[in-house]
Amino acid sequence: MPAAPTLLYTNAAGQLLADPAGFLRTCWAPEARTMADTQALFTNIAHALHARGWGRVLINQVGMRPFSAAEQQWVAQQWLPEAVQAGYRYGAVVVSTDAYTRLATAYITTSVGGLPLRYRSFDTEAEAVAWLLQQPA
Repeated sequence: MPAAPTLLYTNAAGQLLADPAGFLRTCWAPEARTMADTQALFTNIAHALHARGWGRVLINQVGMRPFSAAEQQWVAQQWLPEAVQAGYRYGAVVVSTDAYTRLATAYITTSVGGLPLRYRSFDTEAEAVAWLLQQPA
């Protein structure tokens, strides 16, 4: 039986876990969050990637509320470039059924510009994990 993921961080925005298979798991919460909550979760993702030398993240947004315009801008313009410097290379997004959440996420995933980062969207976590495990560690 495989080892369970280890909880690294949690707040109102969601949880960050280290999967023993060599990637991070981010599970977004359905509750309301502040910009500070979002920034703290993303900052912990970047720190964990750097500390472990990993480049892969599973992002589960199934129950998540849409990103605000301020969150979108901060993630796309500030966090993504910094996360790529920390080693972020592959993001497998389990998408929400909510159209606004999907659109808000699409803004971010299409803002990667010339960064060496690849996103792919999935309807199930199993599909996302399978793809993520095919990507270089």
